[in-house]
Amino acid sequence: MRHRKRTLKLNRTSSHNRCLFANMLKSLIENEKIVTTIPKAKWLKRFADKMVTLAKQNSLASRRRAIAALMIRFNALSTKEARAAKAGDFSAYNTDRKVVGKLFDELGPRFANRNGGYTRIIRLGTRVGDNASQCIVEYLSA
Repeated sequence: MRHRKRTLKLNRTSSHNRCLFANMLKSLIENEKIVTTIPKAKWLKRFADKMVTLAKQNSLASRRRAIAALMIRFNALSTKEARAAKAGDFSAYNTDRKVVGKLFDELGPRFANRNGGYTRIIRLGTRVGDNASQCIVEYLSA
């Protein structure tokens, strides 16, 4: 019996689940809308709302918690990337570096006077290949 077991396994190991949802969160923050299956979307919604709550606090500790949850690794820049960044060209940066900035600079202030429910799930129908039910997960406009 699975009574009172709240974790969602999705037929993956725990480390795979953690990486899967970290990547989905990064994509959701970056694009503000992604298409996925309904069970993944329901589970992702919990993490996405927690990220916005962290962004609303906007402290160093909350930034570090968001970086840890999104599994962002800040590797040292190569000399070529450092030279380009010094000149003002940040296109060489990994997109992971931009995700935290967008989360805390755009999404946090956008939902400053809202107490929850930052995301919505819109059902689409079934996927052609395997008949899986799909949906759109997106952040609300305001």
